[in-house]
Amino acid sequence: MSKLTRQQIERQDFVDNQIFELMQKFCPSSKQIEWDIEAIGAIRDAIRGKIVSKKIMSEVEFYP
Repeated sequence: MSKLTRQQIERQDFVDNQIFELMQKFCPSSKQIEWDIEAIGAIRDAIRGKIVSKKIMSEVEFYP
């Protein structure tokens, strides 16, 4: 398996962080959620599926 480039890692971080921020926005302001990569991954997979199926971008473009 080849190593990811810095740009690919930055893209992964961007996507995961945006999903986490979205999760936080859905929570009541008095609640704080912890980083949960399993939940983030499930949401990421759902978003990726829609974006790829609608041919907006490829799977690798969305999340290398």
